[in-house]
Amino acid sequence: MEFTLEEGRNLSADCSSLLLPGLSIGNVGQLAVDLLISSIGAKRVGFLDDPSLLPCVGNDAYGPEPEGVLALPLEAYESPPHALTLMQQRSPVIKGMMVQFAKNLADFVSSIGKKHVIILSSLDSGRMKKIVASSDMQVYYVSSTNNDGNDSDCERLGFKRLEEYDPTQRRWKYLNELAEGKPDQEDELSFEDELVHDDYYPGLPFAALFSCCKAKGLKVTCLLCYCSEGDNIADSFQLADAACKLLRLTPDKFSGHVEGGWNTPLSWQSVYGPPPDESLF
Repeated sequence: MEFTLEEGRNLSADCSSLLLPGLSIGNVGQLAVDLLISSIGAKRVGFLDDPSLLPCVGNDAYGPEPEGVLALPLEAYESPPHALTLMQQRSPVIKGMMVQFAKNLADFVSSIGKKHVIILSSLDSGRMKKIVASSDMQVYYVSSTNNDGNDSDCERLGFKRLEEYDPTQRRWKYLNELAEGKPDQEDELSFEDELVHDDYYPGLPFAALFSCCKAKGLKVTCLLCYCSEGDNIADSFQLADAACKLLRLTPDKFSGHVEGGWNTPLSWQSVYGPPPDESLF
């Protein structure tokens, strides 16, 4: 993985935490990272290139006015006042390359001295075991603090440990072995195989990122929510707010233009297209 600094920019030693999305259903993690970058005024410090990522290019994502600044597949942003580095991933990983991509990313993150990695991602609501009868989204987590994924800080904040995280389950175990560079050749699994129910969670990108960063000795926390495909803007606000609670940031103090200090990115103006024609109803 190659990192290129923006002209006149440098990585700040004050930004010990890194926040990034794990691509999944509904793109909630990416939307939440977009929202945080825009709201805290983080500045792009560079971009990363990896052969595992599909190429893409777009116009300036954050504004407030489009200035012709190209948006690229994997970018790094920093906000030293918030002691936070953020990465935004705009294109998916080539099929079959997720573990290698996660290894490359973990190597880079370790090399720049990050202490805590927070991964924001979403899960298919059709996989939920229990329906939570609440207007608020339930946030789930997996942490590297303990072997079973438990973390007292996350529990105190009201997040629920993802029950499906089981490091002894065959695909979680195999993923950890891949991350550590020592897979059991007698029980080798292919990540191209069709996933059964218990394989769904360790087969997602957040799991590969979690296992590879954990293997590098980094503290890792995954914040997760269930959703469906569609307009997931509301979910992204709640997941971004959960990240702020974990990082002890106060959205009300952000210099945003909407309620709560949030500042929605310029790119969101067309993310889901125009509303339906009311004359149809």
